[in-house]
Amino acid sequence: MMLIAGMTTAVGLAAVLFAIGYKLFRSDGSVQTTDVTATLPKGARIISTGVSDGRLLVTLDIGGVTEIRSFDAKTLKPIARLKFATEP
Repeated sequence: MMLIAGMTTAVGLAAVLFAIGYKLFRSDGSVQTTDVTATLPKGARIISTGVSDGRLLVTLDIGGVTEIRSFDAKTLKPIARLKFATEP
């Protein structure tokens, strides 16, 4: 009886250690590299960049007009464009 209890404990412990090791060392394949070339209007300057809440924000100066472009951080697809202009 003692031998059966010891073997059951050993198998259970091995299963738990295997599960922990599997979770720690498995590769999801979710990390992918992406090469993207974004074109800017002629004469545009990048003023600043930032990352927040899964979005990449790029602040541009285009001929004296400030513009913020927002991209999805994972796919790098454009989400929104915000332009600032002075009142006449």
